[in-house]
Amino acid sequence: MPISSPSPPRLVIAIPARDEADQLPACLAALAVQQGVQQDAIAVLVLANNCSDDTAGLARSLAPALPYRLEVAECCLPPRRAHAGGARRAAMDAGAALFGAAPGPDPLLFSTDADGRATPGWIAANLAAFAAGADAVAGTYATDPTEAALLPASLRRWEAMEARYAALLEELATLVDSDPHDPWPRHAVHSGASIALRLSAYRAVGGLPELPVGEDRALFAALLGAGLRVRHSPAARVIVSCRLEGRAVGGMADTLRQRLAQPDAPVDDRLEPALAALLRLRCRHALRRLHSGRPRLGDPARLALALGLPRERLRAIAAMPHFWPAWEELQRAAPALRRRPLRLADLPEEIARGRTLLKLLRLGRAVFSGRAAGPAGSDLRGFAR
Repeated sequence: MPISSPSPPRLVIAIPARDEADQLPACLAALAVQQGVQQDAIAVLVLANNCSDDTAGLARSLAPALPYRLEVAECCLPPRRAHAGGARRAAMDAGAALFGAAPGPDPLLFSTDADGRATPGWIAANLAAFAAGADAVAGTYATDPTEAALLPASLRRWEAMEARYAALLEELATLVDSDPHDPWPRHAVHSGASIALRLSAYRAVGGLPELPVGEDRALFAALLGAGLRVRHSPAARVIVSCRLEGRAVGGMADTLRQRLAQPDAPVDDRLEPALAALLRLRCRHALRRLHSGRPRLGDPARLALALGLPRERLRAIAAMPHFWPAWEELQRAAPALRRRPLRLADLPEEIARGRTLLKLLRLGRAVFSGRAAGPAGSDLRGFAR
């Protein structure tokens, strides 16, 4: 779907939209009040796909009042591509085409959801991460407070508890195995509501993986696998819908309905018991030392023994070109690192255990460094012995 442009933008925001005539105006309005950015350097591409309402017509009617350039395209994706991944891939590819054949110095390609509202500092937070050296930025989200208030109290309570535990594990990760490209504060969310990357990074991984579910996670996995620098910025935040009737199969609406129907359903699969997370992080830190060529005395032997792997296998993994693929390979090879599902009912105990581990790690850091422990994340540079 060729889109002509007299002057290529420096930043394009691609938005897939299917039957979002009700939600899209708020999404576009939120982009119009972004702070600290030049609106004339931005283009927003709305791809109305497989719509039964007038999403495209509505978007076009709003264009004259917007401070940025708005492009609207329409398509009907075939059944095999008419899903979240197919729609976002089509939108991001169309957005990338706006840069033209000779885009110049590394322009930026963003994506968000048609039913999301970027907070006023969303673009600026992403730009700050790029200025600090990131190749891609994973933003985070918060649920619409008006819609969240309509959810059952038990569901709100469990969602808040899961978010609290996820934050504890991320702080634990930063204490035990800090990533120099992704310092604290950070998160572990990979959501289509907030994707930002350099055009060169998008092309380096062959674009967005066209998966029915989880295309956002797959994109960031591909970026890390290619050795690119990914920043998880809490400041790049989008307000998202938490309605129970959503558009995307496997999206937030499906997850919320499953939680209502199965109160003891497993939590997000990136969460695990606190002690298992600590073991995983210590092993990851040891592998990072090996991979970087700066091992401690006895590192290979201790790690091989802990994971039940031959040293030759461990050395081969550590010699892989990029760290994150090496880490994924180590997790596949070591039975001790297989994840155990965590259920909602387990969260209170694991939150308490996680808080205890954080206190011990902070104390160990203070003793080791000779400094008093400051606020969480105030001096997080490496592994606390």
